[in-house]
Amino acid sequence: RAISTIYALRVKFRRTGSVQDLLRRPRRKVTTYRQDRHMVVSHLRNRFETSVTTARATIGRNGRPITSQTVRRRLKNVGLRAYRPAKCPILTERHRRDRLTWARRNVRLTRADWAAVLFVDETRVKLRSPDGRTRVYRRRGERFAQNCVVEVDRFGGGSLMFCAGISMNTKTPIVTIDGNLTARKYQEDVLLPIIIPHIHANRRMALAQDNAPCHAARATQQLLRNHNIRLVQMPAKSPDLNPIEHLWDLLKRRVRALPQQPNLLTLSQDINRVWTNIGQHEIQQYVASMRSRCRAVIAANGGHTCY
Repeated sequence: RAISTIYALRVKFRRTGSVQDLLRRPRRKVTTYRQDRHMVVSHLRNRFETSVTTARATIGRNGRPITSQTVRRRLKNVGLRAYRPAKCPILTERHRRDRLTWARRNVRLTRADWAAVLFVDETRVKLRSPDGRTRVYRRRGERFAQNCVVEVDRFGGGSLMFCAGISMNTKTPIVTIDGNLTARKYQEDVLLPIIIPHIHANRRMALAQDNAPCHAARATQQLLRNHNIRLVQMPAKSPDLNPIEHLWDLLKRRVRALPQQPNLLTLSQDINRVWTNIGQHEIQQYVASMRSRCRAVIAANGGHTCY
């Protein structure tokens, strides 16, 4: 340490008997209590208002606008922080009412009741789908350096659609669909060769599917009636009520952890391999949460839930 530091500590000890820092008067805040309350109320009323906008509209004690950092500090004191917003489907009043009615009707179903339901859904996987949460550590001025840039295709380099079904104790093979899933493809490539034989092999099993056009088509509904398939119709705009949605997320995360696929054929092979390796115990925890999902919808009065 510098000699001046030791000298200053000795002088302080002779005067006060301690080397601890003396109590100081806190610096005067640049905003008043009413301005602090106004900032908090303003951001509670409009959760998407930025700190920069609030700072420009607030004049401090010094007669000048305050900084956005000051606004963030005031909001942090009351527990308000900036997070990424959750992305959920648009819910109208009819959607909320239908979701609430469905949840109230099924909230008393037991785990054994849900074990007799086969949840079927489809998902699209892009060949190159960058993770929006990726971060890069770089210096100032290195934004466009080759090792700091993520190169992406405008349309993801092509994509494939996959369809499958899960239940408490079983899962169906995953079906690869090239292009969009039409009602005819859904009937010929999914229902007839995979889903209907699987349901007939497991008696008392019902089919749960959403209101996608290929599911709600008259020909699809007639095909299910002809094969005596008991249907559990899910409410519209309710991915949080279908446990297979969480399985799709798990599948995509595991595929992204693999080396980048050069073409769609390799992507399809990786998807099939990862799907085969997903354990049934992982599926059971998603299906077993159906009662909790219904309770969450009821608590949200038909609105969005954490699922």
